[in-house]
Amino acid sequence: MTASLGRRTAAEALGTGLLVTVVVGSGIQATALSPDIGVQLLANSLATVFGLAVLITLLGPVSGAHFNPAVTLAAWFTGRRAGTGPSPREVAAYVPAQVAGAIGGAILADAMFARPLVRFSTHERFAGHLWLGEVVATAGLILLVLGLGRIGRVSVTPAAVAAYIGAAYWFTSSTSFANPAVTVGRAFTDTFAGIAPTSVAPFVAAQLVGAALGLGAVAVVYGRHPARARNAAAASHSERELSPS
Repeated sequence: MTASLGRRTAAEALGTGLLVTVVVGSGIQATALSPDIGVQLLANSLATVFGLAVLITLLGPVSGAHFNPAVTLAAWFTGRRAGTGPSPREVAAYVPAQVAGAIGGAILADAMFARPLVRFSTHERFAGHLWLGEVVATAGLILLVLGLGRIGRVSVTPAAVAAYIGAAYWFTSSTSFANPAVTVGRAFTDTFAGIAPTSVAPFVAAQLVGAALGLGAVAVVYGRHPARARNAAAASHSERELSPS
């Protein structure tokens, strides 16, 4: 379907907001139901897997269901010459909408559980091994999202992305935020899923590094973007046609 920029931007804000609501809300519920940190993380990760799959399925046809500035920027970068990715205007609309949606989602989750609507997290996540975890998680996510497009398997994106994030909850030291907007949103809740504001900037920096590495991995594994390669071949053919014999 073709939606206006306003509708696509609204879908990105809504999707990112509901994703953060799922992450924060399930974290609050998990800590209320069990004192065991492993059980809490299991409940939090399962809810995120199911919620993310539903949101991508529902909103993907409208906006592409990025819900993540790193994904939006990666899609723009790879498609900027071939005209297959979001335009700079779309990026400028999507990214603030994703951040605003994430903050709203955290506030909504706190409201549902009668928590203070805005209380900045005191959960410090300031350590090198956690930043490395974010680099790995984000690089893998970018490789997955763009790789599915390269091999023509976009239809499995909801299940594949949700499964990857669920796995990354457990195999990364940071529990896989892998999303600058979600990271900012989670600073607004002093609950299980929160992150202290002082820890946000290094996490976002690590995510952007991870996105760049993910783009590099896509180039190494899949080569040039097919549309870009076709355009280059067409341009070369035109040059040969126009050149004097």
